[in-house]
Amino acid sequence: MGYILALDQGTTSSRGIVFDAGMTIRSVAQEEFPQHYPQSGWVEHDPMDLWSTTASTARAAIEKAGLSAREIAAIGITNQRETTLVWDRRTGKAIHPAIVWQDRRTADFCATLRADGQEAMITARTGLLADPYFSSTKLKFILDTVDGARERARKGELAFGTVDTWLIWNLTGGKVFATDATNAARTMLYDIHKGRWSQTICDLFDIPREMLPEVRDCAADFGTTRADLFGHEIPILGVAGDQQAATIGQACFRPGMLKSTYGTGCFAVLNTGETPVASTNKLLTTIAYQLDGKPTYALEGSIFIAGAVVQWLRDGLKVIRAAPETQALAEQADSSQDLILVPAFVGLGAPYWKPQARGAVFGLTRNSGPAEFARAALESVGYQTRDLLEAMQADWAREGAQPSLRVDGGMAASDYAMQFLSDIIGAPVDRPEVLETTALGAAWLAGQHAGVWPEMSEFAKVWAVERQFTASMDAAARDARYARWKRSVNAVLEV
Repeated sequence: MGYILALDQGTTSSRGIVFDAGMTIRSVAQEEFPQHYPQSGWVEHDPMDLWSTTASTARAAIEKAGLSAREIAAIGITNQRETTLVWDRRTGKAIHPAIVWQDRRTADFCATLRADGQEAMITARTGLLADPYFSSTKLKFILDTVDGARERARKGELAFGTVDTWLIWNLTGGKVFATDATNAARTMLYDIHKGRWSQTICDLFDIPREMLPEVRDCAADFGTTRADLFGHEIPILGVAGDQQAATIGQACFRPGMLKSTYGTGCFAVLNTGETPVASTNKLLTTIAYQLDGKPTYALEGSIFIAGAVVQWLRDGLKVIRAAPETQALAEQADSSQDLILVPAFVGLGAPYWKPQARGAVFGLTRNSGPAEFARAALESVGYQTRDLLEAMQADWAREGAQPSLRVDGGMAASDYAMQFLSDIIGAPVDRPEVLETTALGAAWLAGQHAGVWPEMSEFAKVWAVERQFTASMDAAARDARYARWKRSVNAVLEV
């Protein structure tokens, strides 16, 4: 009974991963699902795609592991954050497509909030900025545009949730309507200091409190799965948003420890301990995890486009057939060319927060081709990470901070990208033996709550480096290249 099933519902795919009692991966099942772009800057998912791929990959992972559901001690859920769903409590059917975290349709409303002087109040309560990234303005859009939705919500007929809540609802057959503190903290509706939904912000956006889920610890009882789903009921005992789950999976349990995850976007999270740190450099103050009713806080920097830039090479430009090809292409690039790609496809996140910005390529020559674009794409992630780390150092410059950056996510598998990252930040980059840290973090929450996995201190001892990348670029070259990146970003911001 030491097996744990992690359900990792991401932006482009869903995965089921079975871990054994030794916290080793036993099986993985994955399914991609369509992305929908109804207008420029709009990104949607079919809610049933999120649910059906999660259920099917869960079944497949259990089967591939050669297990029955009876042998799974618990389920841990981790999910793309901020993505917003509203559904009918009676039928369980969504009333609108899921609005994805990348979606920028509420940019004008956020600009109005800032112009009206509301952002300071929002930041003081939630730790977040008034940006379309977060759930609250997406929820307001749905209530504003779907006929009768707000009135139905006031009557208690509709439910709002981020993806974790949607999955819990479906897994339990509608018996549990809950979220965890980390996902709640990303809605821009949750007071991270008082640990409750903010009535002030709900009133500002005209969002009925009746449609909001109960907020629980990351390791808690979230009900049991319907018996018909997997052949036997399985308790759901752990939930965390993907970046917080990765922070846990990287064992960043001490203040000053720092990790960066490279998935569709890039997200750097710095553990700041029991005290929330207010950023003066446009970072986010958020909850890293909450255990036994006690939140641990973090500073977070969010980049919207990381691995998605490689998908763009594959699906948009069609210069590669698969992501791993970028490594060889980048190594073949003409060293005399120095393309800078600013991948502001859906605006720029931290520390700029410019939703209207759009991407650009600088330094093109007649000989620029797929190899140069591949190198520029991989290097854009390193440059953006340095932006985040410089902002973090300015907000939280303390002794005892972790000297290296722990990395994970799909792009962390690229030696070229990680070496450039180390070069451009001028610090070691540690890639762990287990790259599936997001799923591992969710599994640990469930496993330790079930009593079959070790407590925090013992879990931290398991973390191990697979490879450390150290900077080989001299300081003058590093600073010159970064200065060119900053000039390129400024040019995008001025358009």
